[in-house]
Amino acid sequence: MTYSPGPHDLPALIRATMEAARDNPHGRHGDLLLRDGHLRQSILALTSGSVLADHNAPTAATLQVLQGEVVVTAGPGEDVNLPMGQLVQLTKERHGVTALQDSVFLLTTVTGVHDETHG
Repeated sequence: MTYSPGPHDLPALIRATMEAARDNPHGRHGDLLLRDGHLRQSILALTSGSVLADHNAPTAATLQVLQGEVVVTAGPGEDVNLPMGQLVQLTKERHGVTALQDSVFLLTTVTGVHDETHG
């Protein structure tokens, strides 16, 4: 991932990120768009059928689908389908993402701060 200060042209970023994912043998690409203290915003693209394997969740995170449709998996029976335009708060559990079609999403995370729920 690379960092580039804003402002950001989201339609152009969606196109460029998806093109980079299509060129990647793993069918994915991401760039860090914003870094402000503990706040991070990244744009990620997955080609249809590509997966971000289960990984640990940050202190706080949201995922907003900008193009396509993804499934967020967080455990047995906890799959959430997210079509374009949907925004979800990610659980604090391990989770993964699978693209049901070529998809681009904005991931917003907060890391490195005290988590009140695990106090």
